[in-house]
Amino acid sequence: MATILAIETSCDETAAAVVRDRTLLSSVVASQIDIHRPYGGIVPEVASRHHVATLGEGISTALDRAGLGWAGIDGVAATCTPGLVGALLVGLTAGKTLAMVHHKPFLGIHHLEGHIYANYLASPDLEPPYLCLLVSGGHTSLIYVKGCGQYQTLGQTRDDAAGEAFDKVARLLGLGYPGGPILDQLAQTGNPKAFPLPEGNISLPEGGFHPYDSSFSGLKTAVLRLVEKLRQEGVDPLPLADLAASFQATVARSLTRRVVACAQAYGLTTVAVGGGVAANSGLRQHLQQAATDHGLRVLFPSLSLCTDNAAMIGCAAADHLNRGHYSGFDLGAQSRLDLARVMELYAPMAVA
Repeated sequence: MATILAIETSCDETAAAVVRDRTLLSSVVASQIDIHRPYGGIVPEVASRHHVATLGEGISTALDRAGLGWAGIDGVAATCTPGLVGALLVGLTAGKTLAMVHHKPFLGIHHLEGHIYANYLASPDLEPPYLCLLVSGGHTSLIYVKGCGQYQTLGQTRDDAAGEAFDKVARLLGLGYPGGPILDQLAQTGNPKAFPLPEGNISLPEGGFHPYDSSFSGLKTAVLRLVEKLRQEGVDPLPLADLAASFQATVARSLTRRVVACAQAYGLTTVAVGGGVAANSGLRQHLQQAATDHGLRVLFPSLSLCTDNAAMIGCAAADHLNRGHYSGFDLGAQSRLDLARVMELYAPMAVA
C-alpha cells in the first residue's frame, strides 16, 4: 500500500495531501475564490503566482497533519494535465524537485483520473468496471472505467461543459462568482417546473440523436431569451429562484437520462460521479432517484472531494505506484490530454 505526497495546482486551488492507498491521511486546500472574484473569473497569471506563494506551506502542513516524515513517503505525485499550463508547472516543478531531493519515485497524474479516484476515497470497496460521470467547469464526460489507466469515453459535451453552463447562467442572472454554488443554493427555493427549458441534443447524420453526447450551449441561450422576454414584459424583479431551479433541473435531467441509457447499454450497474458539479444538489437528487428506479448503484464523493483537491491525485498515484508505474523527470505540463492516453504519462517499462 503506497503512501503518496500529492500536489494539485491545475487551476485555482493550491492543494497538497498525503494518501495511503485508499485512505486519506491529510488534505490541505487553499482556495483562490476571493482573489479572482473581482475579475469575475480565473486570471491564469494571478493563479500561478498564488500557487508559488502558498504551495510550500501547504506541503509542510499536509506532512505535519499526516504525522509523517519523508521516510514514510513512498512516492511524490503532481497533476500534470489538463489545466492551466502556468499553474500546472508550479506543482509539477515542486513535485519533481521533492522527488529528486528525497530519492522517491515521481508520478504525473491526469486531473480527470484524479476525479475518478475521488470515488475510491469515498467508497474503498469500489472496483471496475463501472461508469463514471465526470462533470466540472471544463469537462462533461461519460467514462467507461475498465481498470487503472484504462478508460473509454462513451459520451461528452459538444460545447459548454455543465459547470461552465452553470457559471454563465449565474452571471447572466447577476448572481456573482463562482456562479455554480450560488445558483444551486438559490434553486433550492424555486420551482423547477416554472419554466420549461430545452435539453440539448446532438443530431446524428443518419437521423436521430446521439444517446450519450450532450450540449448545454442551446440551454444557456434559451435562458438568455427567457430573461429578455420577462424583462420586455415588465417582470421586475426577475423570479431568480424559479429561473435557477428550472435551469438546474433541466441540466440534471439531461445528464441523468444519458447516464441511465449508457449504463444499461453497457451492462454496468455502478455509476460513480466526479468533478465540481458532483456537489450539485439537483444532480444528486435526480441520479439517486434514477438509481432507485433502474436498479443502479450511484456513488458520490464527499463535497470536499468534488472540487479540486490533492487527495484524489494521491489516490490515483498510489494505485499506479502499487502497479509499478512511475513518470520520468522530463515529464512536462500539458493543457490537454485525452484520458485514453493516460498511460503515456508513465515510463515505457511501466506500461508493459
